[in-house]
Amino acid sequence: MQARMTVLTLGVEDLERSVRFYRDGLGFGTEGIVGTEFEFGAVAFFELQSGLRLALWPRRSLAHDSGLPLGPPSATELSLGHNVGSRQEVDAVMAQAAAAGAVIVKPAQETFWGGYAGYFQDPDQHVWEVVWNPQWDPQAAS
Repeated sequence: MQARMTVLTLGVEDLERSVRFYRDGLGFGTEGIVGTEFEFGAVAFFELQSGLRLALWPRRSLAHDSGLPLGPPSATELSLGHNVGSRQEVDAVMAQAAAAGAVIVKPAQETFWGGYAGYFQDPDQHVWEVVWNPQWDPQAAS
């Protein structure tokens, strides 16, 4: 199998609140909530980069569609990495996230491996790492 990630889906408690956070707070582009005419169908998509989208879908809908029981959320099951080009960009993204209502879990700081990173949580406790890695070119992923 060749790995082709095209959609990252986050289960959320309050779809409208989460859309406001990502659209209005972080500035992610979206056409808004679609699929409201279907039970368990309401979802919002955000274009992240060419060929990759973020989907926000109610946890209840994700559980229903997958056939798995709805369990308690866990902030430590997954983290999303947002790589940027400098320490200053890390600080700017962390400030934007905080202004949007994110919880700063770990303020940006030097890492043991020579980079600079911080962590925040969105309104549903999903963990984002904002990181500058001097070994990676974030533009190469665009």
